[in-house]
Amino acid sequence: MGVTKIESAQQWKELVEDSTEPVVVDFFATWCGPCKAVSPLVEKLSDSVTSVKFYKVDVDELSDVAANNGISAMPTFLFYKDGQKRDDLTVRGANPPLSRRPSLISPHKLGYEW
Repeated sequence: MGVTKIESAQQWKELVEDSTEPVVVDFFATWCGPCKAVSPLVEKLSDSVTSVKFYKVDVDELSDVAANNGISAMPTFLFYKDGQKRDDLTVRGANPPLSRRPSLISPHKLGYEW
């Protein structure tokens, strides 16, 4: 399925805030080493967990979207269901726990049991 890059605030609203499906958003920066390191894992997860939509936001290109979501470190992964952010599932950084435990992004965790 792949990870789709969000290019505008309008696209953010349409794909994330107005979504009725589970969504994972990877906030990244092109200069961020840990972001580059974890990117292949996120791509692999997006291909294997097809019940979840995966998006990425470049914090330098969409600084307003990043600021509105309280992004202060990269990478940061936000999880949404029915357009609502699940703060309890937010992951900051490339090490804990996303890269160590890809099972966190599973249909059970991200699907309809949220």
